[in-house]
Amino acid sequence: MPSAGTDSSLPVVVIGAGLAGLTVALHLADKQPVVVLAKRRLEEAATAWAQGGIVGVLGSDDSVESHVRDTQEAGAGLVDERTAEFIARHSAQAVEWLVERGVPFSPDPTGPLGLHLTREGGHAVRRIAHAADATGKAIHDVLLDEVRKHPNITLREKWMAIDLITNRHLKRSQQDPTMVRSLDAGRCHGVYALDIEHGRVETLAASAVVLASGGVGKVYRYTSNPDTSTGDGIAMAWRAGCRVSNMEFIQFHPTCLYHPQERSFLITEALRGEGGILRLPDGTRFMPDHDERGELAPRDIVARAIDFEMKKHGLDHVWLDATHLGEAFLKEHFPTIHARCMSLGIDIARQPIPVVPAAHYTCGGVVTDLHGRTDLPGLYAVGETTYTGLHGANRLASNSLLECVVLGRTCAEDIQATLPDQVPRVRDWDESQVTDADEEVVISHNWDELRLLMWNYVGIVRTTRRLERALHRIKLLRNEIDDYYAAFRVSRDLLELRNLVDCAELIVRSALSRQESRGLHFSRDYPRTLPVSFPTILCKKPKRKDAWQP
Repeated sequence: MPSAGTDSSLPVVVIGAGLAGLTVALHLADKQPVVVLAKRRLEEAATAWAQGGIVGVLGSDDSVESHVRDTQEAGAGLVDERTAEFIARHSAQAVEWLVERGVPFSPDPTGPLGLHLTREGGHAVRRIAHAADATGKAIHDVLLDEVRKHPNITLREKWMAIDLITNRHLKRSQQDPTMVRSLDAGRCHGVYALDIEHGRVETLAASAVVLASGGVGKVYRYTSNPDTSTGDGIAMAWRAGCRVSNMEFIQFHPTCLYHPQERSFLITEALRGEGGILRLPDGTRFMPDHDERGELAPRDIVARAIDFEMKKHGLDHVWLDATHLGEAFLKEHFPTIHARCMSLGIDIARQPIPVVPAAHYTCGGVVTDLHGRTDLPGLYAVGETTYTGLHGANRLASNSLLECVVLGRTCAEDIQATLPDQVPRVRDWDESQVTDADEEVVISHNWDELRLLMWNYVGIVRTTRRLERALHRIKLLRNEIDDYYAAFRVSRDLLELRNLVDCAELIVRSALSRQESRGLHFSRDYPRTLPVSFPTILCKKPKRKDAWQP
């Protein structure tokens, strides 16, 4: 790929190969060349880990208004109604698009579109289209196969974006004065990216860049997320001057399998939707004591209830009992969970499943509109990387895949309509002042310390003192990481640690600024919910002007 030029036909670079990134790529590729970067294998995106399903307002007993109400209730007063209505209104179209691609959703001849719809916590009716209990993988496999066959899409495995190329990276001395005058005050012109296998950095000029790199679950010691979830897109956008919102709202999935050999395997919420019961070791059902909706309460309530019971009784985990559903039903509707648990010696048809909450979803992120546009022209973001207002203070189950498909399409449409007339020349990556790392133990040590302090101090239940302690230590870690970054050649581990420490600080700063308890953010110092509240929006103060000076 060329690193400089004035050809506006340069490709769109999509960072991330999950549902959000692949949706954007497929909608663009017939008219625009696309390059998709995946920092690990293409199959390792978080999408493939999604078990539950995707929302579709399809049934005769359902409506856009009902879905919006459920989204708002789960979001605890911070959902943007316009966003929720737009996405709900396009949910049927999103599901139909996936059906047309060939996604093998679980069938039901009597159901809308011939699909079986299930129900999950927080939903008033059955509206979740699913492929048994491996919906994300079913969707991802189909789209990935289509992307691989498309002649206008280039896939780059084991490539990791380092930072966005903005106006401060332009070759000013070589610039045509007419182009200088035509440039915006700030714009994204591409990315610097690391070819991980060969250890070299390339300058990738682009007509637009799309951040679709997922969330930040790996900032916590226990998470249901894959190793790719290190907040790369959020951190890069923040460093480039974009606003970030609602980072205090980290969703902890209530039921992650508790087993020494499986630290990230999720037990889908749909299992509770079909009748699974949470119990203490003596068999006592406890959820009705915390919420009248029992196991079908929104995730933040269920996660806090489990956390409460674990601390009250000194437990390492609680039990999710689905034995009463029967072996045949479990094998048909939850074959992945049944098989995985059986491989670990847990027969879920005859014994309950040990479960524990784990960091699962980032409800905040880079501020965008309904076309994926960020504060920086030329830079877009879609999916878990973003804050659109849909999830508010807590994401409603299965809204995440829906958001990727709906806004992935609108993002592609906006990119196609606003391609730049000219693309300036940018400076190549300079590593003349750095050397190979001599003590990589610094990276692993700081990685472990960061994730542990986030789990202990910035978890499901928070206090101001814990948050202040966490922020103090994060700042010390940042100094060490920045010094290391300035002195040595970059590696994937170093880049991920750098992004995680940025995101950790954003989470803590957001949490400290919210002096109430709402949704996923619960503070012992501020246990009440304020009558009126607003999103937490953080703005970065620029260290230098990111604009051309003719």
